[in-house]
Amino acid sequence: MTACRSGDRKAQEQLYRQLYAFGMAIAMRYATDEQEAADILTQSFLKMFRSLQSFDSTKGNLHGWLKRIIINEALDHIKQRSRFTSIELEAAEEPMVQNSIIEKNDAAAILQLIRQLPPATHAVFVLYAIDGYTHREIATQLNISEGTSKWHLSEARKILQQKLKATII
Repeated sequence: MTACRSGDRKAQEQLYRQLYAFGMAIAMRYATDEQEAADILTQSFLKMFRSLQSFDSTKGNLHGWLKRIIINEALDHIKQRSRFTSIELEAAEEPMVQNSIIEKNDAAAILQLIRQLPPATHAVFVLYAIDGYTHREIATQLNISEGTSKWHLSEARKILQQKLKATII
């Protein structure tokens, strides 16, 4: 870590190789394709290496810090390609997806369906359902209301339910 902080390119490359799969898995959850995920990851690593001096291992681990950088970079990409609409709904209906439908699809197929969601809806769904953020945290990160976050989650579930049903018919 000390060598990376001092700008040693070989040490940075080694750290990059160690963290690549971890970072790519996170970036792929937010990206529409592998190229966008690679762009997100590249920018994230650049930001990480530029600010490595400020990383404090007593406050958290490197994986958690990098994850936060990647998510923020991914959200910046999503904001660039979409506009977040403000829809105020406090209680959105919860669509139900039967477990039998999910069992008939593998994780890659489900992830591909998630990537087809509209950008803002995609971001909210991944932040909430996969990364475990609350609606309050999502609202803060995306500069939307909690109600808008809830609406996007409900919309994502509804769209995914329809797409999942269509795949088994």
